[in-house]
Amino acid sequence: MASRRIALSAALRGCSSSSSTAAATTPPRVLRATFATASSPSTLQQAATTTKSRMTTIARPVVVGRGSAAHRGGARSLGVRWSSSDTPPGTKIWSFEEIQALTSTPPSSSPSSKPRVTLIDVREPSELAQTGRIPGALNVPVASAPDSFHVPPDEFEDRYGVPRPDPAGSELVFYCKAGVRSRAAATIAREAGYANVGEYPGSWIDWVERGGKVER
Repeated sequence: MASRRIALSAALRGCSSSSSTAAATTPPRVLRATFATASSPSTLQQAATTTKSRMTTIARPVVVGRGSAAHRGGARSLGVRWSSSDTPPGTKIWSFEEIQALTSTPPSSSPSSKPRVTLIDVREPSELAQTGRIPGALNVPVASAPDSFHVPPDEFEDRYGVPRPDPAGSELVFYCKAGVRSRAAATIAREAGYANVGEYPGSWIDWVERGGKVER
């Protein structure tokens, strides 16, 4: 924040002859006042964004059609807010060991009676380009495409090149960098009709720190 100082100086001089000599030898007093300029709009907007990011609720996504203005608006049009609150009821919490076992088990060897588990990385593609991902994870970014599990199956496949997981027969496990965005994604998936939803709270940071394999 820029600041300006204005120094106002004035010598105090006596009116009587008895005080004129003392006034001549006394250094002038300096009066200072400091004025601060108002924060720029960008600074205020950044502060408002920081405040919103600490809110502990997530707005219900709105289903929008392909190419619409709301669809292009991404997270802004849907009002996604990240939450680090307690785990919602019905959400399975996955550990490092469970994710490790999941990534080392071929999908075909999973019992048919259990829902097929899909591991989903909700970070942005640019993040994955820098760090890689957990092997076998599907990248569905929650910040830029929060409506992904609400769009029709054909649109989902157009976006990501794979069929959309079946809400009735799939279990989704979300992770991000530190477990905040994955909580928001899990909430969105439940609202889209997915009953089997899980989270890996340790997410990418925990995975790398514990020596998990990386796919690039």
